[in-house]
Amino acid sequence: QVQLVESGGGLVQAGGSLRLSCAASGSIFSILAMGWYRQAPGKQRALVAAVTAGGRTNYADSVKGRFTISRDNAKNTVYLYLQMNSLKPEDTAVYYCTAGPITIFYGHAAPQEGSWGRGTQVTVSS
Repeated sequence: QVQLVESGGGLVQAGGSLRLSCAASGSIFSILAMGWYRQAPGKQRALVAAVTAGGRTNYADSVKGRFTISRDNAKNTVYLYLQMNSLKPEDTAVYYCTAGPITIFYGHAAPQEGSWGRGTQVTVSS
């Protein structure tokens, strides 16, 4: 079992920046991919960015060139980051950190698979 703790998020004006962080502990050896998904009101949860254990990255088209995902491996913890620049009102959503199967990388993560953080709200005002 992998435990995920998210931090960051908040309210920012359009054009601003935010950085999300996620700390993964527990059975981190089992992690094949980690990622950030987001869910806006009335919409399905969708991939924002993901990274494999080997360092491959994948981004949603809507965030390419604006968001950067990165990860740091410590002894017993893996840290996942999402640097979000040039934020737009349409980026407003609850952002979730997830870790586990490779399906995360391809945007097919299911809520019942892998591990999920509690989510952090990102609100971009116009």
